Amino acid sequence: MNAPLSLTSLPLFPLEAVLYPGGTLALRIFEVRYLTMVRKCHEAGAPFGVVCLQSGTEVRRAGASSEQLCHVGTLAHIESLESPQPGLLLARCLGSARFRIQRYTLLPHGLWVADVEQIPDDLPIPVPEHLAATATALAPVLAALRERHGPGAVSVPTPKRLHDSGWVANRWCELLPMPLSLKQQMMELDNPLLRLELVSDMLDRTGIAPDA
Repeated sequence: MNAPLSLTSLPLFPLEAVLYPGGTLALRIFEVRYLTMVRKCHEAGAPFGVVCLQSGTEVRRAGASSEQLCHVGTLAHIESLESPQPGLLLARCLGSARFRIQRYTLLPHGLWVADVEQIPDDLPIPVPEHLAATATALAPVLAALRERHGPGAVSVPTPKRLHDSGWVANRWCELLPMPLSLKQQMMELDNPLLRLELVSDMLDRTGIAPDA
């Protein structure tokens, strides 16, 4: 079995959001600490880490509480980067592997960097028959979002993806209105089938997913 891949001094982007593997992320960047970091990552073709904030705010303000970071995040790869005006970047990113922070440091200019260990990707588990409705209900929702927000706004639900428990569960976790702490817990789950079971229960309670 291969040892987990370790990354040192990975730049972090703390957000009041949870990025899932396979998910898309649009960023509007104007803080100096992130402008430089994102440009360098884009030039190098390197990812940065997205982590959810346990406390603190995305934009630094005088008197705000200090940033406390969750210890599991997701690598973000920059797919497109635009600069519509000086001091502003618009980035569209794709989430890939999850990672666990081993140690992190706040640099003098306010950027967090961390030594991390990648978490193995979800095993490809087919959607079981009793959860088929959960996958079936996802496709039209994503299609409507793509029509409303553009083709790059959400992930494409190919037939292969709609038969993968982890992918389906991740997309529903992004869409469902749940507390950030619960989104984080769901992302950290190692069992994609359990994640899908929990999502299906939520959909049943809300009446979103049709009966199989």
